[in-house]
Amino acid sequence: MDNTGVNILIVDDEQSILQFLELGLQNEGYQVETAQDGMSAVNLVNTFQPHVVILDVMMPGMDGFEVCRMIKKSGIPLSVIMLTAKDQVDDRVKGLTLGADDYLVKPFSFEELLARIQARLRNQFPDLFSVVVYGPFTIDDSRREIQYNGETLPLSPTEYELLKYLVLNYGIVLSKLMILDRVWGYTFQGEDNIVEVYIRSLRDKLGDSRHERIRTVRGAGYRLDIS
Repeated sequence: MDNTGVNILIVDDEQSILQFLELGLQNEGYQVETAQDGMSAVNLVNTFQPHVVILDVMMPGMDGFEVCRMIKKSGIPLSVIMLTAKDQVDDRVKGLTLGADDYLVKPFSFEELLARIQARLRNQFPDLFSVVVYGPFTIDDSRREIQYNGETLPLSPTEYELLKYLVLNYGIVLSKLMILDRVWGYTFQGEDNIVEVYIRSLRDKLGDSRHERIRTVRGAGYRLDIS
């Protein structure tokens, strides 16, 4: 993926983390700006217009949750990856409810952060790319078609959105909550076992009877592998 023209804003009150991430992401070809407090971050979103915001939760004054709420209300298309030192379900749910698109628990590897940034770009900014190919999958969003090993899959609209979400986030475990929010919408009132039903259908269409393509990660969710 060519990262030229992709803007990333890093928001963290720890200078050492800012410097480490800024240097690493610049070396990957991204355009990077940094902020050490919430209000500076909000102002930079308006002027810098980042594609991805890497946002620390625990900051003095305006915390990451409030920053997330404000920048998501701005209407500027962007993706938020929240960083938290707390591996708590409530924190994750709160962040996702406020509009966060992903989260990482500190400490994390830089390689994992890169993978999640790339997944967010693939998922939320398809206009940055034309037809995209990931392993055996080819996604043509203009035609709303997905090919698998060169064959177009017969997918319903919901199956298309689910498989696209899985492919664009390949290698990352996606919880049922994340899938429901992204594919069915946060206001979905049905049973969460609808995800299992559609996963089963996709496995059938992929010939994935051994669950080697779409893997179940017990207690966590699902992960699509392309290798």
